[in-house]
Amino acid sequence: MVEIPEQLKYTKEHEWVKIEGDTVVIGITDYAQDALGEIVYIELPSEGDEITKGDPFGSVESTKSVSELYAPVSGEVVEVNEALLDSPETINEDPYGEGWMIKVKPYDLAELDDLMDSEEYADYIESEMEEG
Repeated sequence: MVEIPEQLKYTKEHEWVKIEGDTVVIGITDYAQDALGEIVYIELPSEGDEITKGDPFGSVESTKSVSELYAPVSGEVVEVNEALLDSPETINEDPYGEGWMIKVKPYDLAELDDLMDSEEYADYIESEMEEG
């Protein structure tokens, strides 16, 4: 069973977002890491970089494929999980914990309003699995 924490927000590209004060933490979901398989390489932006909602901010490479990571919000990258660069498999092991990717100071938190909650995301992946 895929883990979908209730307190997070989700994108159709399978990123998750956690609001922490005036920053947001971004990673990929349990469903995404499971679909990707063993993650062997990750490319992330640098601290101080700007990301734009809907645009790629990095990529994840697994033994099966390479997938772009899409920004769920526009803002400035304030922290990068450097540990993932040496141990990308952490994303497979703990996608919602130690496997977080970047922390961003969003320009406009209202951009998060159109993300899915856990229930909507569960329905979304269910319909995606039926199609796939």
